[in-house]
Order: sequence, then C-alpha cells, then structure tokens
Amino acid sequence: MNKRAKPFLKWAGGKTQLLEQLQENYPDKLKNGEVKKYIEPFIGGGAVFFSLVSQYNFEQVILNDINEEVILTYKVIQNNVEELIEYLLKVENEYLESEMEKKEEIFYGHREAFNKEKLEIDYENYSEQWISHAARMIMLNKTCFNGLYRLNRKGLYNVPFGKRKSVTICDFDNLRAVSEALEGVTFVTGDFENLTEYIDKGSFVYLDPPYRPLSNTASFTDYSKVSFNDESQIRLAEWTKLLDSRGALFMLSNSDPTNADENDKFFDDLYSDFTIDRVHASRMINSKGTGRGKVREILVKNY
Repeated sequence: MNKRAKPFLKWAGGKTQLLEQLQENYPDKLKNGEVKKYIEPFIGGGAVFFSLVSQYNFEQVILNDINEEVILTYKVIQNNVEELIEYLLKVENEYLESEMEKKEEIFYGHREAFNKEKLEIDYENYSEQWISHAARMIMLNKTCFNGLYRLNRKGLYNVPFGKRKSVTICDFDNLRAVSEALEGVTFVTGDFENLTEYIDKGSFVYLDPPYRPLSNTASFTDYSKVSFNDESQIRLAEWTKLLDSRGALFMLSNSDPTNADENDKFFDDLYSDFTIDRVHASRMINSKGTGRGKVREILVKNY
C-alpha cells in the first residue's frame, strides 16, 4: 500500500498510541510468517488491524463488532468507498461553510436522521441507505463531543455537539487506503463467541473488549444496547481458554484495576493461567483535562 491506512473513527480506548508497545508483544510466529489467519472480535477503530495488515500477509482476516453501525461503515468503505466519499464531501462542505449556530443545527439534524435510520435500516442486505448511514456515522464521530459513541437505553445515539469550528470530515485519501486494506476481509456482527467457528491453530486473535471501568463514573462500555459488564469479562476469559485449547495465539488488552485500587486483582485472578504484562497508556477521552494522563493497562497472552 502506498499510504498506510489508519483509523477513520475516533474510538474510546483506541490503540494508536500503544502500537509500538503492542508490536513488541506480538508472537514470534506472527513475525516469522507462520500465522495465516487474523481475527479481531472487537474491531472498533481498528488501529491494530491497520497496523498489522501493513506489515504482514494473512490468508484470511475476520473482523467482528457487536456495534452494527461500525460493521456497516466498514462494509461501505470496503465496497462503496467512492459513493461514501461523494456523500461525505457534500456534508463537509456544508458544515465548514456554516457559522457555529448553523453547524450545531446541521449536527443535530444528522443525529436525528442517523437515529431514524437505525430503526429502519436492514443491516444484512445492502441498500442506498447504507451510504448515508455510514456517512453520518463518520460525520457525527468527527463533530460530536470528544469523538464518543454512546447509546441511551433505547439504543439511540445521544452524544451532544462538539462545537468544533474546523474539522476534516472526509479524509478521502485515508478512506481509499482503508478500502484497500479491507479487500477480502470477512465481517461478522455480534457477540465475540460467534467467532468460535473460525478459531484454529493457525489463528492470531487480538481482543480489545470494552474496558472494565476504573471508577463508577468512568464507563465507556455502552457501545451497544448490551452493556459489557463483569459477567461479560468473565465469559470472555472463559472463551480465551477455548482459544488456547484450539492452539490459537491470542493477546488481550484491558484496563488495570490496580490503577484505582492496588488490591483489585480482578484480571490477575481471571487470567492467572496466562502471561500478564503491563503497559502505559494516556487516557485520551475524558471530560476533565485533569483526568487525562498515563495509566497502566494489562496485556494478556498465551505465549
């Protein structure tokens, strides 16, 4: 690829800043070219995927997310990138040419239309509505408060306007690079356990689930109607044992509870059968500037 693709969405917990540390922890079999299949059950912004496909050749790539809008947007970029760019450029031009009051009006108009589409759209079968929905997903992500994706109890997107004067809504060079990177990729939508059938000895699985909150007010886990709680974390840990039993290699990222409570060994106990390392990351999405800084995160590996 002439231009390496990078995430087209800002995503809570995105791994762009950690790529160098993750690179140091990839399995030797990946670096030696022995891994032929890459699987990511929580694709989100896709920083690790884009980094890996720029370095390694996989015979098969399977990407999943429980968030239907995320997967739909990836599919549109994969198969209809030029139509998406055309739509986004019109949205970007209107936004940039408007005063702040009008920008806010445009934002809430697209948010209302996005939520209306959520109730109507067929996520399985392509239609022209996919283009506008994917475009709005990107536009809202670029212009909302802090790049958040959050749903209310009805499953509707409810992040407020971010009051950004200047923003690139349509990065067409990157969208085309992303489309190229997604060539041949298989997409799945739903729970991570839906990927069980794809797991085999030649697989490398990177797991980046919604992080366990470090405090009661620091939850960014509601990317879908179903919250990813401690029961989900425990279920995921059991699934990693299945991955290991099938001979797959996996690496998992999560928050480190000992940042907030040195006695909270939730993940140390949960993944005691595997290797646990710690890396340092900056919290990039926080409503208070004082809440942004270096925190430890855990890396769990079965190699």
